[in-house]
Amino acid sequence: MNLNRVWAVTYKEWREIFRDKLFFAMAFILPVGIFLVLAFGISFDVEKISFAVLDRDGSAMSRDFLHRFMDSRYFAYKGHVQSERELDPLLAHSDIRFAIIIPPRFQEQLLAGQATSVQSLIDGVFPYRAEVAKGYLSAIIANFNAQSLVNYLALKRGLAKEQALSQVQPVRLESRYLYNQALRSQWSISSGLMMLVLMVTPPFLTALGVVREKENGSIYNIYASTISRSEFILGKFLPYLLISCLNIFILWGLVMMVFGTPFKGDPLFYYLASVIYVICTAGVGLVVSLMVRTQVAAVMLTVVFSFVPAMLYSGLLVPIESMGLATKIESHLFSPIYYLRITWGSFLKGLGWRELWFDVLALVVYALILWVVGFLNFHKRPSS
Repeated sequence: MNLNRVWAVTYKEWREIFRDKLFFAMAFILPVGIFLVLAFGISFDVEKISFAVLDRDGSAMSRDFLHRFMDSRYFAYKGHVQSERELDPLLAHSDIRFAIIIPPRFQEQLLAGQATSVQSLIDGVFPYRAEVAKGYLSAIIANFNAQSLVNYLALKRGLAKEQALSQVQPVRLESRYLYNQALRSQWSISSGLMMLVLMVTPPFLTALGVVREKENGSIYNIYASTISRSEFILGKFLPYLLISCLNIFILWGLVMMVFGTPFKGDPLFYYLASVIYVICTAGVGLVVSLMVRTQVAAVMLTVVFSFVPAMLYSGLLVPIESMGLATKIESHLFSPIYYLRITWGSFLKGLGWRELWFDVLALVVYALILWVVGFLNFHKRPSS
């Protein structure tokens, strides 16, 4: 391999990148744009759920019950209504997501030691949000029931509230969350989106860089020259590798500074793993560039080969454990699943080489396969 020839191709590619202002801007603006749009747009936090109230009792206990919802950060109180007929248009137009209906004699029945019922109407168009809202409702009602029973036992039996509480709840659950104690989905989403962006942009740039030579006819100069295919491929790849390595730092900074995601792992290990991942994903672009002749086709095929696996089979949106057996096997045939483990392990769990070596090895193997396939299928003689 002649390094002078490699440098000549690299220098030529740099000049092409700087000459094409749109392409140069896309090399840096596109990754940041994709990242910010998705990071701000995707959230699994279900908070400030709007609701309205129909209180047919109007008692002190019904107001106390309702204030448990009004004072919670998970709910957004939108006001009282006078009849059930007012609730239907509010729910239909998505002005509220659920409604609470307090029956008459609510306080009277509770003070008499009798059971009563509270009705809740939940918008079920989006099942995940509806299930979470139902869970919040059930938790608040369970807490209200426990408090009511404690007060009743303390009053009727003359017990201290601590004693009454121990009888009502002999076993209490104390949950402790690890790695993401605040349960902020943006920490997971923003860091996980580094996997998605670095899966899309390096193959996008690499594929366009090679296909552009075919489309404008300059590839024939390469066919007629004495440069070897390894020298051409390496020379074309180096500028895009450098751009992607810079994008790693840019995205890393956005994850930490814009979204406040902590980084607990080894920075050197994570950066080296990210570079390996970029080499791996750029191999996808090389393979794509061998299959098409136009830049439009290269863009479309790159989206199919990179964006779709990264979204559906990485575990970013759907946990791998909840997939079927065939889908689990299929997900492990793509590189994003391995890099996502490295990213979440480094950002949120403080893991390093000892725990994540297998995932790094998987990326190395994946990169070798892609680049060997691309190298063997790239010929200096144009196909007819």
